[in-house]
Amino acid sequence: MAETPPDSLQALIDRFDPSVFDAPEGRARIRLRLKGRGDWDAEVRGQRARLVEPRLDTEPDAEISADARAWRELASNLAGGMEVYRAGRLNVRRNLHIGVGFLAATAGAEGPGRLRFARVRTREGRIATMEAGTGRPLLMLHGLGGTKISFLPTVAALAPNHRTIAMDIPGFGDSDKPIASYDAAFMARWAVALLDSLGIERADVLGHSMGGRVALELGMRHPDRVRGLVLMTPSLAWRGEKRWVPWLRLLRPELGFLQPAPRNVVESFVRRMIPGAGGSWSAAGVDEFLRAYLTPRGRVAFYAAARQIYLEEGDGPDGFWSRLERCSPRSLFIWGRRDPVVPVGFARHVASALPAAEHVELDCGHIPQFERPAQAHAAMHAFLLGASPHGRRARSGAAMGSRRRAQSGRG
Repeated sequence: MAETPPDSLQALIDRFDPSVFDAPEGRARIRLRLKGRGDWDAEVRGQRARLVEPRLDTEPDAEISADARAWRELASNLAGGMEVYRAGRLNVRRNLHIGVGFLAATAGAEGPGRLRFARVRTREGRIATMEAGTGRPLLMLHGLGGTKISFLPTVAALAPNHRTIAMDIPGFGDSDKPIASYDAAFMARWAVALLDSLGIERADVLGHSMGGRVALELGMRHPDRVRGLVLMTPSLAWRGEKRWVPWLRLLRPELGFLQPAPRNVVESFVRRMIPGAGGSWSAAGVDEFLRAYLTPRGRVAFYAAARQIYLEEGDGPDGFWSRLERCSPRSLFIWGRRDPVVPVGFARHVASALPAAEHVELDCGHIPQFERPAQAHAAMHAFLLGASPHGRRARSGAAMGSRRRAQSGRG
């Protein structure tokens, strides 16, 4: 380690704003790695931050590594910083609630629209949030195993025109993890509780994967609280045979309390399951998943939510697809043509249930906000402003459904 830290790192510390930083335990240690120069630890205690020598015998809460230019770009411009993040010139690892929160707290930005992290007390429990921007509120709901951090590029893209609020769904990230059903209705209730605590009467809602299913539940149960819905590769009730149902009904999520979960074993398995997990953003996503899954309550929440997704009844008078027909808010569905998790063939079923919904297909997999950020965010932006996401006459769900037969798989 160098005797004195670079001026760029000290400038960050001097700008530290505790009002936008949230350390769940009241203190945090962030290892700052300046490529070619050495390591320093940013130690946060209460309202103060300082640079200290790294404690090599202690694991930091978060690690941030970058070259000098990338540090400056991220500190001065969140959207520009996302580009260097995706390019692999800046890496944030371990606890991203703390790591990205530290970058937000030292960016030198001012005003109510700056990026900020918090845990909000609601009537249901504490909900961790990442928020930026001003204007009409947009609530963001992440996918299974993810956290609010998966919306970092979306917050950067949409915050100039919206008050973006990404929440950790209960059971994930830094939100409370009660022993509960973790079905869509349960998660939607927590989302409404957050809106109430923030004093928001109505909001647009963006949901990704499992969060898309929760967003639809909000549209079905609480249409008076929803202006519009953006459903990005949303998890939907399966149609067709589900041969594992009898066994899964017997398998209780609470067994996660007893399951040994050594980090090296779980991490190795997750990295094999996620394509590109060695990339900077995928590796950070693995860290976020493991942070919750390696705790007993986090495992129980994950198993319970996954179980509900598989067991949900799709057909019948009270099934998901019949209920979906009563979802009244204006809706945009964003699909990935190469999505192995939620095949684009599901679009035909959505078109039948919601003929007025709009649809956008992108040449990507399951995570459009990282794989095709410009196209995904442009479609969202146009839709939220009341325009067609296609830049011309909107393509209705009915037209889309008649154009293509459902593909094989879950769709």
